[in-house]
Amino acid sequence: MNILVTGGAGYIGSHTCLRLIEKGHQVSVLDNLCNSSHEPLRRVELMTNSQIPVFIGDVRDADTVASVLRDGQFDSIIHFAGLKSVSESFDKPTEYHDVNCIGTLTVARTAVQLGIKRLVFSSSATVYGNQDTMPIPENAPTAPTSPYGESKLAAERVLCGLQDECSSFSIANLRYFNPVGAHESGRLGEDPRGVPANLMPFLARVAAGVYRELLIYGNDYPTVDGTGVRDYIHVVDLADAHVAALSALQKRPRRITWNVGRGVGISVAQIVSAFERTTGINVPCRVAHRREGDIAESYADVTRITEESEWRPHKDLDSMVRDLWRWQSLNPHGYSGASTPT
Repeated sequence: MNILVTGGAGYIGSHTCLRLIEKGHQVSVLDNLCNSSHEPLRRVELMTNSQIPVFIGDVRDADTVASVLRDGQFDSIIHFAGLKSVSESFDKPTEYHDVNCIGTLTVARTAVQLGIKRLVFSSSATVYGNQDTMPIPENAPTAPTSPYGESKLAAERVLCGLQDECSSFSIANLRYFNPVGAHESGRLGEDPRGVPANLMPFLARVAAGVYRELLIYGNDYPTVDGTGVRDYIHVVDLADAHVAALSALQKRPRRITWNVGRGVGISVAQIVSAFERTTGINVPCRVAHRREGDIAESYADVTRITEESEWRPHKDLDSMVRDLWRWQSLNPHGYSGASTPT
């Protein structure tokens, strides 16, 4: 397939570009580089001995989107471009709705107008909010507790509405749980700008001495050890889920909603313990107050994706930790000013 990947220079996007090229697909990228750079795509090109056409632009700009889609003659889109910080979304709710919902509408509506048949959407398990029972199936009620989650749910509804109007247009909403880790080569990884908002990259930087201690936000949740429980999935397994979704949509026009996780809940304290055991590095920690929007536990029922595709998560927690630490060790300053690790 000839695929446009919006937000393809980002963490999950760059790993997915790599896996798509390795599977023989042709890949182009549209990205405004507001939270990324050319460097991960340059590394993907080196790793695959290929060239990736990159278009600089914003997914909210209808003229730019139309020009890129028209000239590229794409048959499929994977739509990653968006904002993703739960905590930041409380400070910028309008911006999150604008980028995540209106941007998605612009891309998808233009795709339908130009006859593009398939779109895979980067959604989030935050659409579920607090749930009384675990694991969470796709038919669980949606009740997001943050503007970020609300923006993702709104984008899903936009896509479903377009698919109702155009039955030949296929969509897959992939509800990620917690992507972590890095490519096993250490050449691709997560490089958040500023202070990382997510646990694993912050943990790695504490271990590297960049930050003094890891803040654990709450140890009084009704969980196995009082710390928050999440479903962590290796970013390479997540990238493979996008390949599986495209394959499923190629077989016949349809609408898919899949949870993408390992189906296993792991607490923050267990993550820290696994990191210390795997790396041999002690991680100083301090308990802080809960953050607004955080919930006690969330992990996936992955029955649907495993029944409707050949996809399976292959990488366990120790692999996530090892690959994360290799990335951090080889790229202490992220992509900034770094040469490609050998």
